[in-house]
Order: sequence, then C-alpha cells, then structure tokens
Amino acid sequence: MNGLGKEVTIVMIEDDEGHARLIEKNIRRAGVHNEVVPFTSGTDALDFVLGKDRSGMASAGRFLLILLDLNLPDMSGIDILQKIKTNTHTKRLPVVILTTTDDEREIQRCYDLGANVYITKPVEYESFAHAIRQLGLFFSVIQIPESQ
Repeated sequence: MNGLGKEVTIVMIEDDEGHARLIEKNIRRAGVHNEVVPFTSGTDALDFVLGKDRSGMASAGRFLLILLDLNLPDMSGIDILQKIKTNTHTKRLPVVILTTTDDEREIQRCYDLGANVYITKPVEYESFAHAIRQLGLFFSVIQIPESQ
C-alpha cells in the first residue's frame, strides 16, 4: 500500500491490546505489510503525528493512515480527530474510526470532522474479527491521496 510510490505507515491508536493484536493480525492476513506503529494513548499518538509542539511539521511529507479508537484513557478520539483534521500538515491524512460506539450523533460528528471511514467494533469476538477482516479488504484496495 503506498501513496503514489511512497510507503504508508499505519498509525494505530487503540488502548485495548487484544483489539490491537486482532487488528494488526487481520491487516497482515489481508496482505498489507506496511509498518504499523501502535499507540495506547492519545497523547503519545499526537506526539508522533503532530510532533511534541503540535505544529504538524513532524508529518510534513509523511504518508500515514490513522486507525483511531474513540475511547482512550487520556483523551477522546474525537479530540484527536479534530486536531489531526484541523492541522494544515495532517488534514488530508486518512482516518479510520474503529470504536464500539454506534451512537448516530457521534458517527455523524466523526464524518463532519473529516473521518474517512467509521467502523463499529462489535463486542463479540467473532463479529469483531469479521469487521476487522473487512477492514483488511479495504486496505488492499485503498489509494492514499498525495498530501500537499
């Protein structure tokens, strides 16, 4: 998976280690071998994506695909989405929301803020595994747009 010949790094922001392992396993099973950089806290993830100064310069010229859980221990995924999508250097990065919440208002809010895909994680293992396999299929066909 690449952005016009450039390697895409998958940034996974997920505090549940079981879910994180399952997500990565299914991404691999779908034939995607890009680097996956996992974060269990929003603060660490934003340090990586936007830089410690939050200027976004850290990601200038980088191709990232962000997998974002909305329920994190230190901040809301909505806040992270908003910070990424309102920054000049990161606003075009694709963000896939992976969460257990299927609240219509929250889903709409994520799309309004610029989320590209919203996937509800079913609570039962089998359904969750199926949803993640679907995500793997999504990865195998996605084209990452060149960010300007």
